[in-house]
Amino acid sequence: MTESWGRYPAAAHAAEIPIAWRSEARLPPQRPVLAFGQGRSYGDACLNDGGTLLHTFGLDRFIDFQAGVLRCEAGVTLRQILDFAVPRGWFLPVVPGTEQVSVGGAIANDIHGKNHHRAGTFGGHVRRLELVRSDGRVECAPGDPLFAATVGGLGLTGLVTWAEIALMPVPGPAIEVESIPFAGLDQFFTLSDESDARSAYTVAWLDVLSASHRGIFFRGDAVEGGARPPRLRASVPFDLPLVNGFTVRAFNAAYSAANRLAAGRKRVHYRPFFFPLDGIGRWNRLYGKRGFLQFQCVVPTRDGIRAILDAAARLHAGSPITVLKKFGDLPSPGMLSFPRPGFTVAIDLANRGEETFAHYQRLEQLVMVAGGALYPAKDARMSAESFARSYPRVAEFTPFVDPAFSSSFWRRVSR
Repeated sequence: MTESWGRYPAAAHAAEIPIAWRSEARLPPQRPVLAFGQGRSYGDACLNDGGTLLHTFGLDRFIDFQAGVLRCEAGVTLRQILDFAVPRGWFLPVVPGTEQVSVGGAIANDIHGKNHHRAGTFGGHVRRLELVRSDGRVECAPGDPLFAATVGGLGLTGLVTWAEIALMPVPGPAIEVESIPFAGLDQFFTLSDESDARSAYTVAWLDVLSASHRGIFFRGDAVEGGARPPRLRASVPFDLPLVNGFTVRAFNAAYSAANRLAAGRKRVHYRPFFFPLDGIGRWNRLYGKRGFLQFQCVVPTRDGIRAILDAAARLHAGSPITVLKKFGDLPSPGMLSFPRPGFTVAIDLANRGEETFAHYQRLEQLVMVAGGALYPAKDARMSAESFARSYPRVAEFTPFVDPAFSSSFWRRVSR
């Protein structure tokens, strides 16, 4: 059974069809359909319960590369691109927290990264793409409303077969990283304002269960010179439910202490900086068979993010990996793009049924009160009302949804 990365909710697909050649890509008669890349969406945006999944992992070819512009098929992963591009002096302009993401998935979710304040979202660097829709093949580019619907459009406007992406020059594989402990949110806000003005990449780890909201702020820049790549990764071989209140508190204390001792500057390979969790294969098994939910939101104000983090601490709704970042003010290209000016936090919640759902709902309500939004790529519980409030352009987007396409997420939030 195909799962999302969060392993919740469950979905039983009527058919799962691999696509090997873009020239032969056709929509099957079994409807509705949905493209499925690497399955790194956490909730049900990549699931199609009762429908058909079109697996795109076979669309894994590079087509052309000239003057820093790469044309590749939609199933190519970000890792494949980096393996090809970095030795040639190029880098992806935007990467998320894992490189195990397909190009099609990066477009469908308009992913963001640690440099949003400088580079915006992934879709802002896509020059052109091809879609297979019910009425045939079509190419689209920035300025076309179909392009704006497809970027961040959750795979609902058609099957992306290839895309052109503008890469950026990079001096090598090294990142100079500075880690700075902070004692609370006021210090985080100060560091964020200062660092966004001077550093390309900024992000913070937060001990969300601490009343003070202590954490570690990381800022980095690409630099010349070499860096040793990480060792071969380990993997979690079976379900091992280790994430609970005790282990989260123990991890947070140890991680905070270790980073305080190691505070300062160091040069690292880009992989552990951008993709720390990729060093542990199938780490989602640490939450057990019931999986987990990720709560990721963006709110426009400091008071709003403070209220959400205070509530998470009171609810003991936390995880060992809680990420906090300030988004920049660069406009997102998609009608349903998630990033917007403000502060974003991502918190993993081990799935313990109704207790977890109640925590999620409470946090969701606070986001709506603060005038914020929830991230569909991570969501498994958002209400239809919250989706409409999070994405005011949904009425403009809906006419571009191809009638052959749907998803478990879309059916949940478009009622």
